[in-house]
Amino acid sequence: MGNFINPFTDVGFKKIFGQEITKDLLIDFLNGLLVNEKCITDITFLDKELLPEYMGDRGVIYDIYCTTENGEQLVVEMQNKQQTNFKERALFYLSHTIARQGERGIFWKFDLKAVYGVFFLNFSLPNGSHKLRTDVVLTDRDTHETFSDKLRFIFIELPSFNKEESECDTDFERWIYVLKNMETLKRMPFKARKSVFEKLEKIVDIASLSKEERMKYDESIKVFRDQLVTISFAKEEGMKKGIEIGMKKGIEKGMKKGVEKGIEKGMKKKSQEIARNLKELGVPAATISQASGLSLDEIERI
Repeated sequence: MGNFINPFTDVGFKKIFGQEITKDLLIDFLNGLLVNEKCITDITFLDKELLPEYMGDRGVIYDIYCTTENGEQLVVEMQNKQQTNFKERALFYLSHTIARQGERGIFWKFDLKAVYGVFFLNFSLPNGSHKLRTDVVLTDRDTHETFSDKLRFIFIELPSFNKEESECDTDFERWIYVLKNMETLKRMPFKARKSVFEKLEKIVDIASLSKEERMKYDESIKVFRDQLVTISFAKEEGMKKGIEIGMKKGIEKGMKKGVEKGIEKGMKKKSQEIARNLKELGVPAATISQASGLSLDEIERI
């Protein structure tokens, strides 16, 4: 095991970004993510579990749920495995958060605060362009002008990030590099550039975990590894099944093609025999051609 925790485990991710004592790490990451757009100075963690308003309604549980000093709400999640209807799930979660802003009473005038969803993905979005960052906003289809800035999705596909330490130019890239490589790092990079990485080093040092934290972390590592082997098994089985189906179709196609070719060859031979017999009987070549389907040149060579 390396020097630092795995940030892709539930315990590791929340230890880095989901604690009051480490909220400056989350603020720094978000400011790097939204550089030149906004500068967050403070956040307040909210209850991650939103209970349903009505019996039978579905509740929602987030990894990290917080609000900025301006009332904007942020949902931050780590997803290690692809899920059915993942995009629709993200849409449901953020829409649920927006709907929760509705206040009871006659004086509320739909004064919505922006909701941001930041989704770390240890896989690539289906039917996507396989780029590191995908920003989804509400815009006019034709003019691309912003229709509303109240709903935004930011998907971060970690498999698409391949930069080395020396190639990281922005704080956002530095954060992604550290998160993606943390478990194998021998030292924490970028400490000389930003003190936040020095604090991060202390937070993620495995040796600094208490006995209780270590037990929870080891359990989350087990869950994470179980997910990895399950995904790996599914991929291998899918590939094996694909190869079997491909081979079966190939054999069937080959057999069909062979039979067709054999029939064609047999019919050709039969036509040549008929033509030869008719030719020996003195039947004109034109008549033989009509009867056998052979060309005059083919009959000439018989």
